[in-house]
Amino acid sequence: MADGNAYSYAVREIVQYATDKKIDMIVGPEARGFIVGCPVAFELGIGFAPVRKPGKLPREVISADYEKEYGVDTLTMHADAIKPGQRVLIVDDLLATGGTVKATIEMIEKLGGVVAGCAFLVELDELNGREKIGDYDYKVLMHY
Repeated sequence: MADGNAYSYAVREIVQYATDKKIDMIVGPEARGFIVGCPVAFELGIGFAPVRKPGKLPREVISADYEKEYGVDTLTMHADAIKPGQRVLIVDDLLATGGTVKATIEMIEKLGGVVAGCAFLVELDELNGREKIGDYDYKVLMHY
């Protein structure tokens, strides 16, 4: 993100992906999902809903647990962040083990949202995070 041209390119690529999917809302896990997801939402003229660790959001939340290498962690999002039927794009910087995106999908669907796709700047291929995405469509800009 230190390279403005590369950052702009990444945002434009995700905006195009979202446009093709007729997205209503962007959801981004903290913290770098905010950095990528917010400019995408801005360019599309739609809202952004943050996914955060417990205790960070000011209103009523829902939560989902996910497995990490050495234990379990929890993510939360506002209980009113997604309206039933809204088409949602999850945007994050990195797809590694897939735990964060799986928990995010679970919360969106619990609220009645439709996960139309996921977009990542980078995928760490050896960690097989794509397996936790299952049949959901996703876009990755770079593979390592």
